[in-house]
Amino acid sequence: MKKYDLAVIGAGPSGYAAAMRALDFRKKVLLIERNRLGGAGVTNGALSSKTWWELSREAASFRKNLRRYNIQVPEISWKEIQAEVRKAVAERKHLLEEHMELIRQSDTGKYLTFKEGKARLIDDHEIEITNGSNREVVRADYIILATGSRPRYLPELPIDEKIVMTSDGIENMDDFPESMVIVGAGVIGCEYATIFSGFGKTKVNLIDKGSRILPFEDEDVVRVIERNMENNGVLIHRNSHLVRMEIKHGRVEYELEYTDGSREIFNVEKALVSVGRTPNYEDLWDETKVDIHISKRGIEDNDTQTNIPHIFAVGDITADISLVNVGELEGRYAVEKIFGNPRRRLIYENISTIMFLNPEVAGVGLNEVQAREKGIDYKVATVDYSCIPRAIAKRNTQGFIKLLVTHDDEMKILGMKVVGNHASSAIQAVALLISMNKGIEELAECVHPHPSITEGIQECVRMLLGKSLFKPSALTNRLSCRTCSSGVYHDVIF
Repeated sequence: MKKYDLAVIGAGPSGYAAAMRALDFRKKVLLIERNRLGGAGVTNGALSSKTWWELSREAASFRKNLRRYNIQVPEISWKEIQAEVRKAVAERKHLLEEHMELIRQSDTGKYLTFKEGKARLIDDHEIEITNGSNREVVRADYIILATGSRPRYLPELPIDEKIVMTSDGIENMDDFPESMVIVGAGVIGCEYATIFSGFGKTKVNLIDKGSRILPFEDEDVVRVIERNMENNGVLIHRNSHLVRMEIKHGRVEYELEYTDGSREIFNVEKALVSVGRTPNYEDLWDETKVDIHISKRGIEDNDTQTNIPHIFAVGDITADISLVNVGELEGRYAVEKIFGNPRRRLIYENISTIMFLNPEVAGVGLNEVQAREKGIDYKVATVDYSCIPRAIAKRNTQGFIKLLVTHDDEMKILGMKVVGNHASSAIQAVALLISMNKGIEELAECVHPHPSITEGIQECVRMLLGKSLFKPSALTNRLSCRTCSSGVYHDVIF
């Protein structure tokens, strides 16, 4: 029986990151993958959907510019768009494969073994690997579970991945559908609504059980996204409950019931079900010999460690945040906890996020909704993109920067939200300061390049300190500075 210092089950973003970090410790590592190297993060998840978004955004911008000069807009080919997405996926997968092969050929290669097959824990240390008719049992001192997740199915819906689809099936369509309904108005549902409406070929309906999409987001963020969606032809079914969905004559018929008791029937070509993801832990271990605690959301872990001390869980399989960057962070951290000595526990308060909408939305730390839910008094400054020279130069001033700090003399940074062009480029400095538990004085002293979107951050800081270039009392529709104490807002006038 072959023995390893560490076995990593799953070669998606978190598992791959864990295996590579373990090589730094010169440990004998086994990486097991039953499907595709890179996991859903590459093949039918973050990379592929964001490539769709980039192409959709370019198509929408191209149409807008051509119409500005009264030039006829050419037809967009689904096959060409689909081929470009697949090319992006292949490039990333090839990079991972090439990287691993070069490692195998180097001095470090003696520490890494990669096996394809389905892995199953038959006890706390032994793993059975099955690939077709081949069966092998190996032993590892430590095990990291990184098997990811898959789209969540609703049993009452006729999901066939051809007409009624999840994100696993949507990229296999033959052409742009003339109409589509999306079930679920969370981040992924809204991203796909943005993608398909952006190409200008599909009439998109979006089912939202509440009064607005993205219920976890601040109202000012949602207003911008909803307005752009509706201007792009998206029909948002607010305050609606999906009563039934059926496939009839190769199309989708669905019935909604609204909060006022009325009902309505719609008919579209395709449906996308986007109601979250389910962790992949079925048949991952022999329950009679391995007792790993799980909850409805996934494997329960304490700082990546399960209730079995030498078995760790990272990425989407856990009940933590399901993001590629978080999964990679957890994978590396778990290895450092096993073979090293991390200087501090894993924290999630400074995780940067981005929603690929129209416009893009980036954030870090708390938003106002979360701060109020936690009972935190705060001070918040908002600068509209129309006050930022770079946004003016780009001829697109839709958006804003919003900075939250504690409502005290220290003014420690709680979070930031950026809506608009280059949103993600404005996040990292603030994320670092949040992780350091710092106030805004450090930001006040930064000299940002001009013109840049990040100059808006500096103006937020100056506003919070009472020394801004533009005064919110003069530009009330473009700037604001407020405090929130016990859920009650007060404008700061200066």
